[in-house]
Amino acid sequence: MNGRLRDLRERRALSLNDLAMLSKVGRVTISRIENGKQRPRPRTIRALAEALQVDVEELTSQQSRLL
Repeated sequence: MNGRLRDLRERRALSLNDLAMLSKVGRVTISRIENGKQRPRPRTIRALAEALQVDVEELTSQQSRLL
């Protein structure tokens, strides 16, 4: 999920701080998830998906879909 999260965040031109504010998930937590140093809890995944306006499945998919 780490690469997928960063990809979706960057496609939306969001900084870590922007996503943190939208999702109410800490900036450090998001950074640690993106860098593969932390596994997100289900509620964190849902909050990030909602903030990025994607389905949980899209956020957690292993394959990157080109839009």
